[in-house]
Amino acid sequence: MITTLLFDLDGTLIDTNPLILKSFEHTLGYYYPDRTFSHEELLPFIGPTLEKSFSEMDAELWREMVAFYRSYNIAMHDELVLEYPGVLDGLRDLKERGYKLAIVTSKSGRVARKGLELFGLTPLFDAVIAADDVTMEKPATEPFEKAMALLGATPEETIMVGDNDTDIHGGKNAGLKTVAVGWAIKGRAYLEALEPDLIIDSMKDLGDWLEQQNGTAH
Repeated sequence: MITTLLFDLDGTLIDTNPLILKSFEHTLGYYYPDRTFSHEELLPFIGPTLEKSFSEMDAELWREMVAFYRSYNIAMHDELVLEYPGVLDGLRDLKERGYKLAIVTSKSGRVARKGLELFGLTPLFDAVIAADDVTMEKPATEPFEKAMALLGATPEETIMVGDNDTDIHGGKNAGLKTVAVGWAIKGRAYLEALEPDLIIDSMKDLGDWLEQQNGTAH
């Protein structure tokens, strides 16, 4: 029986994509003033940790670039982060049904909690596992295992919901069923190629699927 739901945050529960893209545009525009990055070139930056993205671009300046990015990202956070229609109400419904909920994110705990607080989501989650809580990030199994340990859940009882390869591959690595959100910025074909157990178009879809999995559908 599925009792525990792990969620990615950015691009899954709250629409941070405009903020992330603007933050990368701002940072890359400063460090690479003679180069223009297209929307398609920026998309691969969504998902991996900042450390991974920037260290691959500049092995010497990446720490400075991360700090520059974070300064802008935090300053613009509340202005640019948006709500996905129906997602927050869907989360509240899942919580009312008795599911244990946790966040497993590649961003820092400080900024993750800022996003949860912005939309009044903090009380819904029993745990938040962020980049600074682990030594190995998604798709390594450590973040998922830490969340399950905190919630007293087994892999058989747990699913991972996300919008990126790190979420789906990481969930599979940890022995979980995986769910991809159909509103992911990288598109349906990208999600299908990851081969999750389910792609949802609304939080209601997730609730219905969980009832089928648990044999509680009416």
